[in-house]
Amino acid sequence: MKHGYIKAAALSPKVKVADAKYNTQLIIQQAQEAAGQGAKILVFPELCITGYSCGDLFLQELLLQEAKNGLFEIAEKTARLDAIIFVGLPLAYMGKLYNVAAALHRGAVLGIIPKVYLPNYAEFYEARHFSRGMRKAVPVALREDAIVPMGTDQMFVCTSMPKLRIAAEICEDVWAPNPPSTRHALAGADLIVNLSASDEAAGKSQYRRDLIAGQSARLLCGYIYANASDGESTQDVVYAGQSMVAENGVILKEAPRFGNGAVYTELDMEKLDAERRRMSTFELDGAADYTAVPFSLDISETKLTRFIDPAPFVPGRKADRERRCEEILSIQAMGLKKRLEHTGCQYAVVGISGGLDSTLALLVTARAFDLAGLSRSQILAVTMPGFGTTDRTYDNAVSLIASLGAQFREISIRGAVTTHFSDIGHDPSKHDITYENSQARERTQILMDLANQVNGLVVGTGDMSELALGWATYNGDHMSMYGVNASVPKTLVRHLVRYFADSCGDEKLAGVLSDVLDTPVSPELLPPQEGLISQKTEDIVGPYELHDFFLYYVLRFGYVPEKIYRLAEAAFAEDYDKQTVLKWMKTFYKRFFSQQFKRSCLPDGPKVGTVAVSPRGDLRMPSDAQARIWLDEVERMQGVSG
Repeated sequence: MKHGYIKAAALSPKVKVADAKYNTQLIIQQAQEAAGQGAKILVFPELCITGYSCGDLFLQELLLQEAKNGLFEIAEKTARLDAIIFVGLPLAYMGKLYNVAAALHRGAVLGIIPKVYLPNYAEFYEARHFSRGMRKAVPVALREDAIVPMGTDQMFVCTSMPKLRIAAEICEDVWAPNPPSTRHALAGADLIVNLSASDEAAGKSQYRRDLIAGQSARLLCGYIYANASDGESTQDVVYAGQSMVAENGVILKEAPRFGNGAVYTELDMEKLDAERRRMSTFELDGAADYTAVPFSLDISETKLTRFIDPAPFVPGRKADRERRCEEILSIQAMGLKKRLEHTGCQYAVVGISGGLDSTLALLVTARAFDLAGLSRSQILAVTMPGFGTTDRTYDNAVSLIASLGAQFREISIRGAVTTHFSDIGHDPSKHDITYENSQARERTQILMDLANQVNGLVVGTGDMSELALGWATYNGDHMSMYGVNASVPKTLVRHLVRYFADSCGDEKLAGVLSDVLDTPVSPELLPPQEGLISQKTEDIVGPYELHDFFLYYVLRFGYVPEKIYRLAEAAFAEDYDKQTVLKWMKTFYKRFFSQQFKRSCLPDGPKVGTVAVSPRGDLRMPSDAQARIWLDEVERMQGVSG
């Protein structure tokens, strides 16, 4: 359970209807197998000890007795397992019958949770047999040596992992307008288990999937849903075992329908805790009304089997990626369109280098002008060759501008910068930071003055990854009048340009964009070597795919370096060795903290995702914050790894 990970299992045994003895043995067997796989939280379906589809057999005393006997046998036979187990059964209490979930741990029944909402419509007739469960827990004597709390408002609190607080609901409860899980979450539960027996109908599986994902998102919680499978009676309906595990709106694992088995994955309880901390509208309420039931689990490290996406800003599926790209381009373009309308500017000025960022900025500007009903000829696209400009990037810049129908302008900065070197007494053969930044600031001055000439607006080109690392010249490419790429990470810039190339319907433009995509990322501020780019950004500051990965987990969830390293190690196992990851992680933290002063005075720009660095929005960070404790942890890991 290191770093907040805990392995869970949703199990769907092929029960035999009304055969409590058989089902008991099957549940024991599957629980042992699941614990052997490292699962610590095991959830079985609704009424699994008897089967859900017993009908009027639930009124038979013998079946109820065998169900209770089965419960204690399961508890006894799983006593040595390091897990908390939830099973379903019918339970008689005070002359009424309840559909309940029982929580088992180390041979004991910890608590009984009754179902609240009893469906009595269409194919369901639960009110014929069961009574609505009580909220406040009351002591129930299951037998002389087992008096346990029974009620919906119970919280199973893991003393060895305080961020794990479990509550339960049963099937229909989550389909109701006011699910018990909502109350549970507001009382502090960060993991909901649902023991279910939801039958199949055309279209129902997707609705069920959306329901569970949506509830986990709304409650910022983990959600384990164990559904009954094809062992149930098919007299009138069919059960398909669609079990799943969700985490804050994402289905981590889902069982194929029309089968029997188990789904395993790890839940990240630290992530959920971090989400609730940052969400000011998630207000705890009612915890004092709950019965807290403590239990403990072994805190050994959980082996990760869940997929760790090496590109968290980029959707993996092509259809999702294309939809995301279209959405982001629209957000960027609409932001610029509004700014043009508000300022009354009829012109936009964009510096075009032939690189990815300026290419994206020009594509967005063209779309914004189309939306505003303005001619693209009023986009002043300026290429400003300097000491490091190569023929490849220059040609791509010229072709791009022509393909988009923007107004082309070429202004060389060599003469002006050479004069500037003379003015400040700088030796032009000394290729230091002054040599580089003088060029960047000269370009920005040209763009700003051209904007004044045409009553236009300078569109910024720098992206979020560069801003996170401070890879921008202060008051150079760092500055603009509206930064359309300000919240777009470098890894996503590439996909946005690729999407535009694939969907533009212009073969010539697509060809230019493809070559831009194949060009190494570079500021081109140092002279070329044999006509080729000599200054490659990723050789200097590190791979952007690593930095974007670090940035996502630092800002989105506030993870400690050790946890981010663990995730990066899994995500990039085939690409980078441990020391390489740690080397660039150290660079990231150093630059991220030391360069906040550049982010503190950023121009306006549209937020497009859940992570952004605007000082007016997502990142209120002091410019003189110290990185010491983060760097100390990275250095410690470097020492251990070395």
